[in-house]
Amino acid sequence: MPVGHENRKELFLRACRCEPVDRVPVWIMRQAGRYLPEYQAVRAKHSFLEICKTPDLAAEVSLQPLHTLSVDAIIVFSDILVVAEAMGLTLDVPDSGPILSNPIRNLAAVERLREFDPERETRFVGDAIRAICRAAGPDVPVIGFAAAPWTLACYMIEGQTRGDISTAKRMLSEQPQLVQVLLDRIAKVTGAYLKAQIAAGASVVQLFDTWAGELTPGEYEEFELPATQMIFESLAESGVPRILFAKGSAKHLTAMAATGADVLSVDWKTDLADARRELGHRVALQGNVDPSILLGSAEDARRAARAAVEKTGGVGHILNLGHGILPGTPVENAKAFVEAGQTVRLAQRAVINAAIEKTN
Repeated sequence: MPVGHENRKELFLRACRCEPVDRVPVWIMRQAGRYLPEYQAVRAKHSFLEICKTPDLAAEVSLQPLHTLSVDAIIVFSDILVVAEAMGLTLDVPDSGPILSNPIRNLAAVERLREFDPERETRFVGDAIRAICRAAGPDVPVIGFAAAPWTLACYMIEGQTRGDISTAKRMLSEQPQLVQVLLDRIAKVTGAYLKAQIAAGASVVQLFDTWAGELTPGEYEEFELPATQMIFESLAESGVPRILFAKGSAKHLTAMAATGADVLSVDWKTDLADARRELGHRVALQGNVDPSILLGSAEDARRAARAAVEKTGGVGHILNLGHGILPGTPVENAKAFVEAGQTVRLAQRAVINAAIEKTN
């Protein structure tokens, strides 16, 4: 298809494949959330888990950023811990943050974890995706997601998501075999969980590895890399692009590229130009504006969006933040970020192809 004639889905998929595009696609991690008044209105009437587990509500809030910001992709509203719940841990989400009340402490607890049928135990996620696809139509990509194995393991061990993973790190050091078994079990069910999202209509999937930066390169390659490869290999036949986001990604770029990911989503501490030089065009890049910049002015947001695109030349680049959007972000700044990225016009096909050949 000629450059400049893509709909949102075609544009997004071309960017994932490092193919020429007229502009970069843009979306924002955690784009369906607390910074939007429309979301706050729904949240005032329903609990977080009620929204996640009620497909019509999950679809409604998932679609809000498309209508408000004109983003180029919709990510289904859900939570990474629904997989832990389906595996047998008890999940509650009070205002202070999610809690798993029976965290993993020993091998017996790991062995009690169950495989689950995502068409039954987590069907609400697939139903939400189906509802989103019906509402948005065939021209808008829907992103399914899950936690990467190490990140979900951290939360299952800690029993909460509030920033301290010292217990998980100690377990990795003192009981590496136990952690390995846990990672393998998580990887197996996560592959099936994402397959169900693809069957429901997701045209892209993303793994979130919030705690990858806490692993040394050696630990990442020994533990997280094989588990992530297991997931992505299980999805290979689907042909759906696979995105891997890792916070603290700079030291793991080469290993991340070996996971089978089609797109690496990097945080704001990873220079996009450096990442492109290191990786060439083996994989596309996503990111990586510091979310705190959007707390400033609309012009700050525009400037940051343009600078990020300039780092890659827009080739194989999905513009996004380097982590989730912050709750206090002004909506007008989020709009400015999206609009600025979408209006940076890229070089013509011949120039882009020359750039690709030069860097490979």
